[in-house]
Amino acid sequence: MAVEERDPFTGYLTTGHEWNGIKELNTPVPRAVFFFLIVTALYALVYWILMPAWPLGVTYTKGLLGIDQRKVVAESIKEAALERSVWTKRIETESFKDIQADPRLMNVVRQTGGALFGDNCAACHGPKAEGGKGFPTLVSSSWLWGGDPEAIAETIRVGINSPHKDTRVSQMMAFGRDSILKKDEIDNVADYVRSLSDPAVAKTVTAAKLEAGKAVFTANCVACHGDNAAGNPELGAPNLTDKFWLYGGDAQSVFTTVWGGRQGHMPTWDARLSPLDRKILALYLVDRRHATP
Repeated sequence: MAVEERDPFTGYLTTGHEWNGIKELNTPVPRAVFFFLIVTALYALVYWILMPAWPLGVTYTKGLLGIDQRKVVAESIKEAALERSVWTKRIETESFKDIQADPRLMNVVRQTGGALFGDNCAACHGPKAEGGKGFPTLVSSSWLWGGDPEAIAETIRVGINSPHKDTRVSQMMAFGRDSILKKDEIDNVADYVRSLSDPAVAKTVTAAKLEAGKAVFTANCVACHGDNAAGNPELGAPNLTDKFWLYGGDAQSVFTTVWGGRQGHMPTWDARLSPLDRKILALYLVDRRHATP
């Protein structure tokens, strides 16, 4: 029979195990542990009785309180839909101008439009709608097909060079690749076009070259970009007098654009986004443009 040994410092019995002179104490479990275990067990028992808990094949115990989380969620969705219908009805029926004049509706537009933009547009135009090479910025005043809400909503609906039957169609000819212009003519018109938005170009390019480029522009480019090179939203022809360049405004980029032509593409969102979603997105983008310094 083992002799019980008690630790002289704590008064607890030892287990009989010893490691390098260190003896293991048979310390009792604190009463608080038993207390919380009992409370937890009682809580679980009460929960099982009152709430849905145990699966029973194709059903489950309903609990004395009869609480059904599916019904709770369904009621929450119903309430949210009812609350949403108040402002969705107004946005659907009111004009763009009236919506923009209502601060409460515009607050909804900012919240909902931000989510719509992040889910559908940010992949190409960036999270801040500032675009990138080949993808236009949506926070500037330069819009290929018009920047008012109606025009933006229509562009979102039909897309650009998309499969939609009403798609906006635009393509810049390949003046060099298709031998419409010679290399030196393209070089001249590229410098002339750059000088329209950057006066510093005129300091590095001779006046004779700029005049030659202007002549090429007049003969080949005004039909789309206009006599003043300010563009034409009806054709999707960009303004060449501002500082917004879709494919880059340096000499090589402009030369490449004129030489090989450009044909941008934007998918149609007619099937994916509802008329309400498209209207909110258009309002959101106009609001972002006005709010961006």
